Amino acid sequence: MTRKNAKRCALLVGAAVALSANAVSAATLAEDAEMVCKSLAGGADAVKIVSATLLAPSQLAVAERGPTPSGRITPANPGFCKVLGHIDPTDPKAPPIKFQVNLPVEWNGRSVQYGGGGFNGVLITGLGLPPAYPFDKPSPLARGFVTYGTDSGHESKPGEPPQLFALNDEAFENFAHRAYKKVRDAAVGLMERTYGKKPEKMYFMGSSEGGREGLTMAQRYPDDFDGIFARVPVINWVGLQHAGTRSGLATMGEGWINPAQVKLVADSVRQACDKADGSDNALVQDPVACKAAFKVETLRCAAGQSGDQCLTDAQIKAVNTLHGTYKFPFALANGLDDYPGWGVSGEDAAAIGPTGGWVAWWLGTAPPAQPPAPNNGIAWIYGAGGIQHVFARDPKLDVTTYKVEEHKARLLEVSSLMDSTDPDLSRFRGRGGRLIMLEHMADYAQSPYAGIRYFESVERKLGKAETAEFARLYTAPGVDHVGSGAPANVDMLSALVDWVEKGKAPGDLEVSEQKVEAPSFAVLRAMPLCRWPSWPRYKSGPVTEASSFTCAP
Repeated sequence: MTRKNAKRCALLVGAAVALSANAVSAATLAEDAEMVCKSLAGGADAVKIVSATLLAPSQLAVAERGPTPSGRITPANPGFCKVLGHIDPTDPKAPPIKFQVNLPVEWNGRSVQYGGGGFNGVLITGLGLPPAYPFDKPSPLARGFVTYGTDSGHESKPGEPPQLFALNDEAFENFAHRAYKKVRDAAVGLMERTYGKKPEKMYFMGSSEGGREGLTMAQRYPDDFDGIFARVPVINWVGLQHAGTRSGLATMGEGWINPAQVKLVADSVRQACDKADGSDNALVQDPVACKAAFKVETLRCAAGQSGDQCLTDAQIKAVNTLHGTYKFPFALANGLDDYPGWGVSGEDAAAIGPTGGWVAWWLGTAPPAQPPAPNNGIAWIYGAGGIQHVFARDPKLDVTTYKVEEHKARLLEVSSLMDSTDPDLSRFRGRGGRLIMLEHMADYAQSPYAGIRYFESVERKLGKAETAEFARLYTAPGVDHVGSGAPANVDMLSALVDWVEKGKAPGDLEVSEQKVEAPSFAVLRAMPLCRWPSWPRYKSGPVTEASSFTCAP
């Protein structure tokens, strides 16, 4: 261990001790909530509690708009102590790690850490619904869980690239993995002070970047969590940034595809594959087979023609670039030297604002610009900005001139920090940990095939039977990155609790698509959620009911 890392570890241990040292409170939160909550403020060494406020129970609220369907919902919460704090950095130029811990007056002895999203930089409060959670279920906090989250050690500011923090080494290491461990340990100290005991069981739930964080916890800190849910995890992070940038470059100039042509491709995919499972429900239920069957070349414009009802050679090349594997000239962490291409279906999904699918994530409403513009696709904004700030560390770099070979050392360094691709989960399994992964097959923010490949690498490393003892991978057809487009809601927290605490391993599950309308949150349709590598196959009955389908290879 280097002297620098040893100092960080000493600070971390000191911070945890400081939170639990002042002798455990004479009273617990349930006995004297106001006094115990107020007594949490302050702190010594690296961890500072800025405020601790007792809040009264609150009612359910639904906003007209939100970044995701579940993001519109503010669930009803019980009386709880809201704790805001930060962990000081070692480098005075690095930002602090901010966190929020919510301590319910009536505690069930468990906790849930919420993961972040994108490049983080926003405080995760732990007050909303966790990934994939049904809209009508009581929130984890309302169920008695302590909940908490962090900004991962930096704060994004309007008008600044979201990757700007990465120019500081400590801030980037916090984003990679240290922040989540430090905040986890700080939360444990707070629970011990507040309730007079440590949590009996600890859970982690994250989606996208938060899904990567969940897998990072299982790989780097296998003793810290009993159950982890990782939805659409961006695990091969270095590969994703480069593949997303490459797909953007392919749409510069004549390769860019307009929204009408996006619908043309989506309609063609549905026509080729919708009925393959036996039903006609405008949903591709076996996207793996569909990717092999669908040929974008069938949409090529005839000689001398152009327009919204066909694609040019440059546009066809762009689509094949998106679908194709990105190859590195050298191996990254854990021997990986590529990133799998994206799949098919959901190209015209409407999830973020008025648009989704390709328009939101890949194409935007205008061709890629330098520096990335707000109307560009998110993959270009993230990828090109990542090339500039994370890999080349040159904010003014012309991304079209970037060459991977010239930055090999930095790529290897970042890969060792960010790529949660280590298949050796033997320590996590050995201490009784349980892992559930969920991939959305119409995801254009990250390739679901990266998560599928990772799960299969765990099976190769530990054995299929051994992996089945502690890990599950589910795949949801037609669902986009944020959980829209097809049934996607399922209570994975209960599935984890039943598995961890009752030994009840989950089999095939059921997902629902709910109307974001309180208080009923009516189910519009439901589907089986099949364990990989099975898919829903139609039997008979209404296509809106899960009982009309079965899971089959």
